[in-house]
Amino acid sequence: MTSPETTSPEPTTPKTGTPQTGTPQTGAPVTASPMPASPEIASPENVRRVACVGAGVIGGGWVAHFLARGYDVTAWDPAPDAGRKLRRLVDAAWPALTLLGLAEGASTDRLTVTDTLEQAVADAEFVQESAPEKLDLKRDLLARLDAATPPGVVIASSTSGYPMTDMQTTAADPSRLVVGHPFNPPYLIPLVEVVGGERTDATAVAWASRFYEVAGKSVITMDNEVPGFIANRLQEALWREALHMVAAGEATVRDIDLSITEGPGLRWAVMGPMLTFALAGGEGGMAHMLDHFGPSLKSPWTRLEAPELDKELYDAVVAGCDEAADGRSIADLVAERDRGVIEVLRATGRLDREEDSR
Repeated sequence: MTSPETTSPEPTTPKTGTPQTGTPQTGAPVTASPMPASPEIASPENVRRVACVGAGVIGGGWVAHFLARGYDVTAWDPAPDAGRKLRRLVDAAWPALTLLGLAEGASTDRLTVTDTLEQAVADAEFVQESAPEKLDLKRDLLARLDAATPPGVVIASSTSGYPMTDMQTTAADPSRLVVGHPFNPPYLIPLVEVVGGERTDATAVAWASRFYEVAGKSVITMDNEVPGFIANRLQEALWREALHMVAAGEATVRDIDLSITEGPGLRWAVMGPMLTFALAGGEGGMAHMLDHFGPSLKSPWTRLEAPELDKELYDAVVAGCDEAADGRSIADLVAERDRGVIEVLRATGRLDREEDSR
């Protein structure tokens, strides 16, 4: 299933997110040989063709994002109906992307769905892998991608938690393999966390970080590999405590969601938890906050061990979410979420700041 191919214009300046610049580094010593230098490898600013391998919710979200940024995108997924589902996902995302602002020349016609993995990456200048979270599958797929992708081209994994050190074990050239961890949906949430493995070359990490910035993402380049990375570890702590509260009958699903959307979530949309807590210290800042509230760390306000996900807890969480949906379909909820995030981005001035900086 293919579509017409045309020459893509240079992607425009990002319209969302605030890229973090600097000299990215991997968190572990590099033991592999440096990435081969080649004049044929495009600079991050000059990439035109991106390959997305894996076209589910995350992979499809990446496809939509790259198309909206003006890239030519080739995609492959082993599912027999992957092409149809992918195009449906892209079509559903396009109204939100149009509201955010499309790059010059951006078009869904720039998508080509290939029959094989090898066809997808044959001419790729960057590869985004988004396969299911199974370590053996990731290892095998990254090794296949390494064998099929032109030498020197960076290959990034959308893994939600596996360290690249654990995934790059069977690749012939592990030096070009990095983690590029997005947040769902990748076409809408700016964050991507970048980190290499023990055998990743630092230049590959730096290249990937810069490419994501050019492609409109807000980038955190991690100095060290941490299971689950940064944002997942933080939201996982909140998720586990929420499950504990439902399991213990301390709060309903609705109570928990409202406690965030009508409370700290509104502040977190403007600044993170650290600065938010610093403001709680008034003119004394974080120091006064810690002096005043530090003792409460010993209070039993949270449980940092996951509860047993038994049938009772499972059913309670599922039923609570069904009740919260109140008859709205998943498609309705996705559209509502997309509109809401755009309004938050606009209300906090992030879209305006990017417009002014161009």
